[in-house]
Amino acid sequence: MTLPETMKAVRLTGHGGLDKLEWCDDVPMPQPDAGEVLIRVGASAVNNTDVNTRTGWYSKAVRGDTGSAATEGYAGASDADGGWSGALSFPRIQGADCCGEIVAVGGGVDAARIGQRVLVRPMYRPAGAGPDALVTFGSERNGGFAEYTTVGEENALRIESPLSDVELASFPCAFSTAEGMIQRAGLGDERVLITGASGGVGSAAVQLAKRRGAHVTASTSPAKMEALKTLGADAVIDRNEPYPNDAFDVVLDLVGGPRWPELLDALVPRGRYVTSGAIAGPIVELDLRTLYLKDLTLIGSTRQAPSVFTDLVSYIEAGEIKPVVAETYPLADLHAAQKAFLEKSHMGKIGVTIAD
Repeated sequence: MTLPETMKAVRLTGHGGLDKLEWCDDVPMPQPDAGEVLIRVGASAVNNTDVNTRTGWYSKAVRGDTGSAATEGYAGASDADGGWSGALSFPRIQGADCCGEIVAVGGGVDAARIGQRVLVRPMYRPAGAGPDALVTFGSERNGGFAEYTTVGEENALRIESPLSDVELASFPCAFSTAEGMIQRAGLGDERVLITGASGGVGSAAVQLAKRRGAHVTASTSPAKMEALKTLGADAVIDRNEPYPNDAFDVVLDLVGGPRWPELLDALVPRGRYVTSGAIAGPIVELDLRTLYLKDLTLIGSTRQAPSVFTDLVSYIEAGEIKPVVAETYPLADLHAAQKAFLEKSHMGKIGVTIAD
């Protein structure tokens, strides 16, 4: 096929408000380097990390919840370290999720891959880098908020599924984050509490924990309780009500914030706490007596073994998990998609369609 010289994309021009997301129709086409593939993007989706990276929330200068400056940013206070791995270079094309089709390959890549439908691994260790190096698609390198994107061929996994592009694009970031947390916890036939359970990662965790035979309790707002039960939760808790003490073997936490000490109280002795988010605030109070007297294990979860994403693709192809897409917007309406995301009235993901 003949490829264009330019493409449409939304570029992030710096940390700040929604005005930093600029629609462009003349972005130079990316070219796949050796070992890379060029993907025509079919769909992406909105994630917390898109908003947090735009505002610079990852900076140590920021102490508030993720919504505290989600529309305006932090007025330059986080420019020095506002990305996952420190300072970002701009402009940057965001979009951690990507479902699309390989349309060209770089040197050393089998041309038979052209035409494959793929999902992009959103977090990975770059080839040849140290064991702790991390690249996030749409952060350290350009992502899926564009008509075309490139990635190392090992991070573009072939997918065979009857699901639509936007349904498949709801999986990569949220479900791999949730599966990474679950694998780090070694969750089995146990009692697990999931906070922020109606969001993308939380609703993914509900499905993935049930897949492993766990008894799932979901913490959410009253309006979303029945939907989470339909998704597989065995029990639901009003997020504003107290958690029961000594009730759970594992807590999968995406919220943090001022009520964080209650989550440790909710764990049984030798319980495991895993976090991969802090939407209610990153600064929490820890009573070390709770930690050592209950023999608790605290786990942070970001980096993932490559098998996490390959496992996820196998679950999708086997029909063991299902997409949860609340609304869908075209890429040109990304501002509106992020505004809808920030209202938090939805469950699951906000999809973004790319291809015409």
